[in-house]
Amino acid sequence: MPFVYNPIYVLGMLSLMVILSIYIGKTKLGKQFGAALLVILFTAVIANLKLIPSASDSIGLYDVIFKYIAPISIFYLLLNVNLNSIKKAGLPMISLFVIGSLATTVGILISWVILTPENILGEDAKIIAGMLTGTYTGGSVNFNAIAIEYGFQKKGILYAGTIAVDNVVTAVWILVTLILPVFLSRIWKSKTEHNKISNEQVKISDKGIDLISLAWLTFLGIMSFYLSEILVQYFPRIPSILILSTFGIGLAQTKFVSNLKGGHNLGLYLVYLFLAVIGAYCEIGAVYQLKEIGFTLLLFTTLAVSFHGILTIIIGGLVYRDWQMIAIVSQANVGGGASAIALAETFDRKELILPAILVGTLGNALGTYLGFFVVYVL
Repeated sequence: MPFVYNPIYVLGMLSLMVILSIYIGKTKLGKQFGAALLVILFTAVIANLKLIPSASDSIGLYDVIFKYIAPISIFYLLLNVNLNSIKKAGLPMISLFVIGSLATTVGILISWVILTPENILGEDAKIIAGMLTGTYTGGSVNFNAIAIEYGFQKKGILYAGTIAVDNVVTAVWILVTLILPVFLSRIWKSKTEHNKISNEQVKISDKGIDLISLAWLTFLGIMSFYLSEILVQYFPRIPSILILSTFGIGLAQTKFVSNLKGGHNLGLYLVYLFLAVIGAYCEIGAVYQLKEIGFTLLLFTTLAVSFHGILTIIIGGLVYRDWQMIAIVSQANVGGGASAIALAETFDRKELILPAILVGTLGNALGTYLGFFVVYVL
């Protein structure tokens, strides 16, 4: 009988990893990495040591964090949004995201030519290529849409292996995009200093959080999520996260909500919990168990994402050369909106939080089409 993890114990361990990351992130060495990167690393280590469940033995708690905690964390972070500051960031982010999406598609096709994965994976190779194109354009929604169309989810071991590889590469790419801006700024200086917005422009009041603020924030987060889930049933073409984001932005413009204390820190903490699960899903053993198939999948995926990164950096560098923005956009492609927001918070680029959500939503719309295009072409 397989070991059953107690969800309260697992939540406690995830919380402990967040605490360790925050403390170490304040040290001289830890500041070079940041709490977001550290929480992924620490959780990946304890998951691979089997102290908490990983992707292959995932528990319902992880699904709850993905489905509820991640979007609600975005809602809380949006309660500090300054609409005027977003205007300058919106168009560059969208154009960079389109570039990144096309770079993903090109990366998949180049990797296909170089590695010829069909020799190992057979006819499934082109479906996997389409699924990876979809997920590295907009997220798991596109991954599963293509899988369901071709009945790929019924191929248990191969499907699970593809997910495991996707999780590993996604987690690694979060680490890469956290480090890249520091490295690139030293060898290819930004055109202009980016426009960080100050705490005066974005009203953040996290000191002295009181019971009334906590009560209101909890209520607003839960009810806004609930209403967005109801509205998406009437408007199925609009992603629920976009509806929830709209609620957050609208409430942020009211004096009452802007005066509530603690929304920013509450949202950031929930983002760290989400990133902890990302780390837990980084399961090296699951890839190893597939042996040659797993190695082929990992090599193909790594090469494709690497090409995406190289093309996005070169083109983005020539056009904008704002390395933090480029990293956030690339993360929106590969990891989705929530992890892109974590980067924006880590870089203290609060003016990029809403654009990150918008391009993540754009990826949901664009990724499936590009995924099916790749399957068709191959």
